[in-house]
Amino acid sequence: MMRNPLLRVGLLSTLTLLAACTTTQEPETPVKKTVETRFEAVEFSALPDVAPADWEAALEAFRTGCEPLGKRPNWRDVCRRAVETGPQDAETFFRSNFTPWHVRVARLENGEEVSSDDTGLMTGYYEPLLRGSRVRQGPYVHPLYGVPDDLIQVDLADVYPQLKGLRLRGKVVGRKLVPYDTRGEIQERSDLDRWAIAWVDDPVDAFFLHIQGSGRIRLPDGGFMRVGFADQNGYGYRSIGNWLIQKGHLKPHELSMQRIRRWAKEHPAQVKEALAQNPSYVFFEERKTDPTKGPVGAQGVPLTPMASVAVDPRHWRLGTPFVVSVSQESPSLHFTRPVVAQDTGGAIRGAIRFDYFWGFGDEAGASAGRQKSEARAWVLIPNGLRPEDAKE
Repeated sequence: MMRNPLLRVGLLSTLTLLAACTTTQEPETPVKKTVETRFEAVEFSALPDVAPADWEAALEAFRTGCEPLGKRPNWRDVCRRAVETGPQDAETFFRSNFTPWHVRVARLENGEEVSSDDTGLMTGYYEPLLRGSRVRQGPYVHPLYGVPDDLIQVDLADVYPQLKGLRLRGKVVGRKLVPYDTRGEIQERSDLDRWAIAWVDDPVDAFFLHIQGSGRIRLPDGGFMRVGFADQNGYGYRSIGNWLIQKGHLKPHELSMQRIRRWAKEHPAQVKEALAQNPSYVFFEERKTDPTKGPVGAQGVPLTPMASVAVDPRHWRLGTPFVVSVSQESPSLHFTRPVVAQDTGGAIRGAIRFDYFWGFGDEAGASAGRQKSEARAWVLIPNGLRPEDAKE
């Protein structure tokens, strides 16, 4: 009997397809991607040049931070020597007592390094001057709130020790702990007015105070009031600049603190909507500190202009000194300076991420508003220790 060759070909094709369908394929092993901070000890001669005056400012900042830092065993001796060192010997002090370690961030796949980068980001911040009053009156209608009594903070390490350093913020509704209100929601809550510690005349000034974390308020009688960070509503910082660009209000190359201020003055009806794009909200407290010194940072000591920086505390112990070299083309900004980690910030995340404290007032604010620089860093570790030891 003659068989249909087309049927035979079709049958073979079907069997081949079925065989392919029933073949068991080994599942692909997922790639585990991780990031690690790595260090290489170098000589001071390998670092870019630093001006003598900058070493003096760094010594002043480091000595200030030694009040809390000097209680740590690995830092006690070097802090004692810092207190005994005069400003004329600042550079010698750092060169004699510290080893520079070049910082880089390595990206790994399944434990193998696939790339690394020694550049990060440095932005700037400052202590602003606002116009305001302790009570709501006249033009002073925009509140700076103290910590409200419905804000609940939960230290997750109390329940899960592996979550040390992580906190949850919220409020109780019924029997549930729910996320606290966003900036947009807080802006509509008049019941919080009883928690106001001051009132200012400009909502954009108040907004930038939230970003800077501390500032001074000139009162109607000519006196001053200093305020600083007390707590926060639990949301991460989100730049309103991106929203202004997406809406076509600004072009990317125009983005700066000064340009945002100008846009707000030209479009007052849209200011509340713009500010609400950042859900993060800061609550303040009055700081009765020496007005001749900088604001108190997260380390608990006054910041030193152009020598103190904010860092990510997950990577660095506050009080740790660095040499940081920054480069920026537009507007042009290039410098290498020793700095000391003495503050933190909601947007400061990563090992090579710094926020540079420029000082107080409008001139410092102009410099801070223009800075968004590429940065390389060398962490200065007391001789005989490794970077991981310095966290102890």
